[in-house]
Amino acid sequence: MKKLIFTGIMAVTGLAATMNAQIQKGNWLVGSSLISSNFGLNTGGGYNIAIQPKGAYFIEDNVAVGGYVDLGFNKVTNGSPTEFTYGVGALGRYYLSPGEKGVDNLLNHGRWFLEGNAGIGGRSVENADSTTGFDFGVGPGYSYFITPNIGLEGLVKYRGRAGFGSEGLNSNLTFNLGFSIYLPTSKAKQIANDVK
Repeated sequence: MKKLIFTGIMAVTGLAATMNAQIQKGNWLVGSSLISSNFGLNTGGGYNIAIQPKGAYFIEDNVAVGGYVDLGFNKVTNGSPTEFTYGVGALGRYYLSPGEKGVDNLLNHGRWFLEGNAGIGGRSVENADSTTGFDFGVGPGYSYFITPNIGLEGLVKYRGRAGFGSEGLNSNLTFNLGFSIYLPTSKAKQIANDVK
């Protein structure tokens, strides 16, 4: 019985150490949002199909910076024509550690994070003018780790585009579902092996 309890304690300790290892300095994050829904704040809500690949490097524990690409199709519910959206820019993430003020560890296999982005983005509307502008967004998310290196993610984000030329601010709230893969460097792998 003592052996069984000891084995259980070691397994939980190893899982906790591995969960912290994904977001350590020197690791990489690659992933994509696959499903996205938006709720228009000044332009009407709708649905969209988008691929939003992203990659980031952990410059410090819990802090990652990198870039993103945004490619998608939108259909607004008020009868407007279909539009193609695109963008490229920089992003940053900060993962909240369990025990931080105001952080409730709802699930033992995941982490809350805050994500922000800024770049150039635009849209091309069917039978109408296209526009390009300053693209930005910010919002909270949650990554649930189904394995030590793969997380399923949900992200709620305020997104805006300040159009160049005649188009003003266009903004909406989006809900995204996707995944991220956490790739440890050789140094991070060695630390994880030493902990085990």
